[in-house]
Amino acid sequence: MSGTAGTAGTLVLAGTPIGDVADAPPRLAAELESADVVAAEDTRRLRRLTQALGVRTTGRVVSYFEGNESARTPELVEALTGGARVLLVTDAGMPSVSDPGYRLVAAAVEHDIRVTAVPGPSAVLTALALSALPVDRFCFEGFLPRKAGERLGRLREVAAERRTMVFFEAPHRLDDTLAAMAEVFGAERRAAVCRELTKTYEEVKRGPLGELADWAADGVRGEITVVVEGAADTGPEELDAAELVRRVQVREEAGERRKEAIAAVAVEAGLPKREVFDAVVAAKNAARTGPGKAKGLS
Repeated sequence: MSGTAGTAGTLVLAGTPIGDVADAPPRLAAELESADVVAAEDTRRLRRLTQALGVRTTGRVVSYFEGNESARTPELVEALTGGARVLLVTDAGMPSVSDPGYRLVAAAVEHDIRVTAVPGPSAVLTALALSALPVDRFCFEGFLPRKAGERLGRLREVAAERRTMVFFEAPHRLDDTLAAMAEVFGAERRAAVCRELTKTYEEVKRGPLGELADWAADGVRGEITVVVEGAADTGPEELDAAELVRRVQVREEAGERRKEAIAAVAVEAGLPKREVFDAVVAAKNAARTGPGKAKGLS
């Protein structure tokens, strides 16, 4: 190992190409050749990458993927505490971004081990740049739940999000996801579907969610990143009682206690908590005595 006895090693998170191998950062080749341990999400893809870069790994190569991440982390931490330089790479992009890595980074920090990175390509930032949507403020939502009900619930949680949102999605679920987004965010909300970024058949399809959902119904292939425009800034004055109640209900369905949900919505709307509380109580009473318009507020 490159370290000396009693000296902790270094964990290196390295970005790998998301498509075009020519996008590999120059330092990646040097790290692959010098690392004591290379932890790869897929060792076969690592082999293809090293061949394309014309380099050879001299250290030990181990697999590190979702299925063995918890079990393998202690082994890698042991190597790090022993002085090893451990390089972590995933199939594409930066480790920890919807890929293995978080557990190892947290464990390394807990053991006072130095963590550094080799910056590289990112599907998130590339899609944002190509989307033609505002990028001054954005948030990354990763993959949505596979089950339809859970997917709708997650989308409702971010329905009022004003920042541009970035999602990853599998090609065979894209049509359902875009349809759900159109339902929750509105069919006219602008979005961009970025497919096969930096690859031969790269495509960016831009338009309203409703149109994109229709386009995707025929089937789409490749690696997918979806960028969605944030909600319009309507201002607190436009949040009527029904909307306040709806936002509280969304938060409750997501697992928040009603008291916490009311407080959060009050901050979000720029209103006193009492005003939101009164709206919820009124809706609750209406549900008991009226035709049952305010479902969920029992």
